[in-house]
Amino acid sequence: MAEGILFVLSAPSGCGKTTLLKRVMADLPGLVFSVSHTTRAPRRGEEDGRDYFFVSREEFLAIRDRQPSGFLEWAEVHGNLYGTSRAEVERRQAAGLDVILDIDVQGAAQVRAAANPVTIFIAPPSLDELGRRLRGRGTEDEETIALRLAGARREMRSAAEYDYLIVNDDLDEATDSLCCVLIGERLRRRRNRAGKPVASLFDAPGSQS
Repeated sequence: MAEGILFVLSAPSGCGKTTLLKRVMADLPGLVFSVSHTTRAPRRGEEDGRDYFFVSREEFLAIRDRQPSGFLEWAEVHGNLYGTSRAEVERRQAAGLDVILDIDVQGAAQVRAAANPVTIFIAPPSLDELGRRLRGRGTEDEETIALRLAGARREMRSAAEYDYLIVNDDLDEATDSLCCVLIGERLRRRRNRAGKPVASLFDAPGSQS
């Protein structure tokens, strides 16, 4: 069975990455998210092994400190630890599934150092448009929006480090572009649009040596 591909997607908040991913994953089979580890407590409705692997801080640090590290990337956010399990990603890839990591530019840099992912950066058409979208959500005050825009400016400086850049100016066009990237990487590895291995013509019955 052909090993699945590891994809890393990053984007500033408000770029529509979540919507893009939902659309693409509904259209293309064989794509999965990895289940991360975290030390935070489960929220109502969350299930261990489905939403996160909920572990103690001691368990998390033990995984992190394995050689090589048990995490492809990890970070501490508001006192809680979060990490992408190397074993979980490799298990999904070994099953022939393509794994998508939805992480920030710092996490993407860690994954690049630990593995060989295909990296994709989703960008807004402009910071002005990003600000308009953030304000249109009506969920944050101006101070929070200003912080998000400052963060977006910093993140966009890292866009050149990614294999692909998709500008989400038009949602349908951006969805098509993301599908093209995923399908193109599958074809490059002798797999079809659905991610299934394609037999080599040279191995076909009756072929001549």
